[in-house]
Amino acid sequence: MGIESLYSLQFVEAEKVLSLYDGALNVPKILQDWYEEEAKSNYGAYIPFVGTVRDEDGIEGLSFDIYEPILESWFKTWQTKAKESGAIIKMAHSRGDVLLHESSYIAAVFSPKRRVALEFIEKFVEDFKASAPIWKYDLRDGARIYALSRSTAIQGSGILGVKN
Repeated sequence: MGIESLYSLQFVEAEKVLSLYDGALNVPKILQDWYEEEAKSNYGAYIPFVGTVRDEDGIEGLSFDIYEPILESWFKTWQTKAKESGAIIKMAHSRGDVLLHESSYIAAVFSPKRRVALEFIEKFVEDFKASAPIWKYDLRDGARIYALSRSTAIQGSGILGVKN
């Protein structure tokens, strides 16, 4: 596992729910911290999702750039949706390089009911892939190469965006 370096911590409604880290995520620590933070919140369901860098196409890992103002706005929208159902969403993501078999993304939903948590985590992860302002690069032979073929256009986002 890479060296953990918390580079940015953002707060929504005085709770630590969105965290950005330099390098790979320390999955056991983050999941344990989240569990302990919510242990007495009376949620009946805690559904985590962990994204891991796969060994494919000869890459050595992935590297990520994040546009934080749009990410924070996007995340707050999801936090509002969750709150309407009595749930909360937490997310951690890497910035910079993450090597093979390390984690770059963790999301979790805490909810009074399992069905709410199961439905939210699926919708949240799918929308994250489609809408979050995070750009992915392949790491090959020590170089960072933009992963255009695996990128998803964000509506209105310039070169990859769809014009309205």
